[in-house]
Amino acid sequence: MRQRTFWVSILSSRTRNLYIGVSSDVVIRVHQHQTKALIGYTARYNIDRLVHLEGFPTAEQSIAREEELKSWRRDLKTELIESDNPTWDDLSAGWYESVERDPA
Repeated sequence: MRQRTFWVSILSSRTRNLYIGVSSDVVIRVHQHQTKALIGYTARYNIDRLVHLEGFPTAEQSIAREEELKSWRRDLKTELIESDNPTWDDLSAGWYESVERDPA
């Protein structure tokens, strides 16, 4: 049986509004945010750049981490992001380039 990973992600807008979420399929979830397929906060504030990602073996661990991160002050979230991604690059850049596009 394949080991499943549960992901905690931090997404950002270009103006650095933040969103923290959990998903068992981060590739699909990030794509949903980038295409505004999910109506709400991320679509309204153009939050479409994956800037931080952590994987966990259980849903419970990922949910606990999500709740922990959401309770942090903004400066601590910024420090966390910048510890691995100082320029706030979109970590999902290139994920979708190999997807075949409809020629229409």
